[in-house]
Amino acid sequence: MSTQTATPEAPPAPVPTGRATRGSAPRRDRRGGLTSRVAVNTVLAVVAVYTLMPLTWLLIASTKSYRDLFATNPFSLGDFAFLANLNALLEYNDGIFVRWLLNSLLYTVVASVLSTLISVACGYAFDKYAFRGREKWFGVVLIGVLIPSTVVQLPLYLMASELGLVNTYWAVLIPGLVNPFGVYLARVFSEGYVPGEVLEAARVDGAGEVRTFAKVALPMLAPGFVTIFLFTFTASWNNFYGALMMLNDDQLYPVNLGLYMWNQNVYQQPELYPLVIIGSLVAVVPLIAAFLCLQRFWRSGLTAGAVK
Repeated sequence: MSTQTATPEAPPAPVPTGRATRGSAPRRDRRGGLTSRVAVNTVLAVVAVYTLMPLTWLLIASTKSYRDLFATNPFSLGDFAFLANLNALLEYNDGIFVRWLLNSLLYTVVASVLSTLISVACGYAFDKYAFRGREKWFGVVLIGVLIPSTVVQLPLYLMASELGLVNTYWAVLIPGLVNPFGVYLARVFSEGYVPGEVLEAARVDGAGEVRTFAKVALPMLAPGFVTIFLFTFTASWNNFYGALMMLNDDQLYPVNLGLYMWNQNVYQQPELYPLVIIGSLVAVVPLIAAFLCLQRFWRSGLTAGAVK
């Protein structure tokens, strides 16, 4: 008689509950996401503080008298003397600061508008027209982007001297018309904003090339035009070394060069120190105003190639 030995069945493997399955991974994801957000926000806060600290000091210092500039903490308030400092700035040396400010506006606005128009036209031509050596010429433009502006100041000075343009408005205006980076950006904007079919339709309707560019392509390139204009405006407003090389007459100085000359004399004329500070604050205002007034254009322009 044979006996059968019953083997005990293995207990079933535990099935993970839905709570454990659904709860563990999201909990880690939430912790990881929170850590990432905290890290990103911390970096952004540090960058914001680093960026705004000089401007904050400039704003506070412009409200102080000459005595409080040295007797108080740099970020603490003293006796409110902003209006007195501003009045002294505008009246010093027969109001020469106003002349410098107008010179900067002339150099910057005229040069920026013309330079942007030239850059947009060149970028449009590089994009829409096929001509011999197009890519090679565009490569030359890109090489110009790599050359620092300070490197070409001495050759520009020598050429301006030969033409008799040194110490004139033209010595600052003409070099500001060339902008290789603007040509590169304009070609990118033209590729993204101006369809070739629209240009062909305009030509079929009898429009010439100049009219097609002015009436059809240029309105489409408005965001790119404003973006390039803002870059050029900022570069022209901050063009210190070019003006330093070309100008000797203080009546032709832009505001940044004039403030630099004042700052060079603060040891001999200590009363210039508050004027340099409040003048620097006033000199920042046009840049801020330009960006605030044109921000809706350059924001859309900066994303021109994002979905190309």
